[in-house]
Amino acid sequence: MGLSAGAAGNFLAPIIGVSPNAFKSVIDIDVLGSYNTLRATIPHLIKSAEANPNTGTNTSTGGRIIFVSATLHYSGTPFQTHVMAAKAAVDALSSGAAIELGPRGVTSNVIAPGPIADTEGMERLVGDEMRNTARKSVPIGRWGKVKEIADATVYLFSDAGNYVNGSVLVVDGGDWRAPTVWGMDGDMQYPDTVLAGAIPKGAKSGKKEKAKL
Repeated sequence: MGLSAGAAGNFLAPIIGVSPNAFKSVIDIDVLGSYNTLRATIPHLIKSAEANPNTGTNTSTGGRIIFVSATLHYSGTPFQTHVMAAKAAVDALSSGAAIELGPRGVTSNVIAPGPIADTEGMERLVGDEMRNTARKSVPIGRWGKVKEIADATVYLFSDAGNYVNGSVLVVDGGDWRAPTVWGMDGDMQYPDTVLAGAIPKGAKSGKKEKAKL
């Protein structure tokens, strides 16, 4: 049996612009959502692992857990502190599951996607004026494909990942190793954009607009 916990909530906002309510909402979605999913499935994962023991030679895999995180908190990202805190907690949750459930034959790992094309996240968080700059920042020179995240999932769920436990698999074309361009566009570069509190053009922020009368 395999579990994939990919709860996510995101918007762009400086620390001072994130209300306690908004911060809590992201924590509730990402961290509590992942925890509740794990908590509800642990008995089934253990049962699956007992029926298909992880011996290194058994091609029928037992209990497998994959948490979907992000790379934002590995190097730090402007306007994403609330999400960085949540995803760091998801990474820690996976580590705890790896330690506690490993002796029962259940593995727990993290997939940390980078910029993936044709996803809601990229459509919402990267404005049109920033797209070419963002693509150029990826060492491989392009955004990832949804299939490439699916391939990483297949690997960790298959017998090829039998001995992988408590790990973070970054799938981002090397983007997290490159200088950050989040919060940059053609007119304003880091740190000016942060000092000005200016969300990249075309991206959707978490700030609510006043109702028009």
